[in-house]
Amino acid sequence: MKLTYRLEKEKKAYFLFVKGDLIGDEVGPQLVEFVSDAVNDKIKNFVIDLSEVRYISSSGIGLLITMLTKMRNVGGEVYLTSPSEHVKKLLIITKLNNIFTVFESIEEAKSKMG
Repeated sequence: MKLTYRLEKEKKAYFLFVKGDLIGDEVGPQLVEFVSDAVNDKIKNFVIDLSEVRYISSSGIGLLITMLTKMRNVGGEVYLTSPSEHVKKLLIITKLNNIFTVFESIEEAKSKMG
């Protein structure tokens, strides 16, 4: 399933809603560019909603790590929200749940970011 996305910009954070399979294909560089935009706009919080992501490949994982590294290099953070059970298991297996802060919902992320 082709990945589609929607970006919402707020004062304190960028919210990226992705839908489909996160496989780091031709959409990957565009997603990383959104992080660069956030950095340029002095935004320190980047939230990726995974509620409609069915599958993440190793390239997709690499993409998430690239985005996280870019944000952390400027003192920012990437948060993941609403992963499906399948994606949650993947985050645990790959130990990414120890690297990323994962929230159950966008609302929880907003309340914890401050």
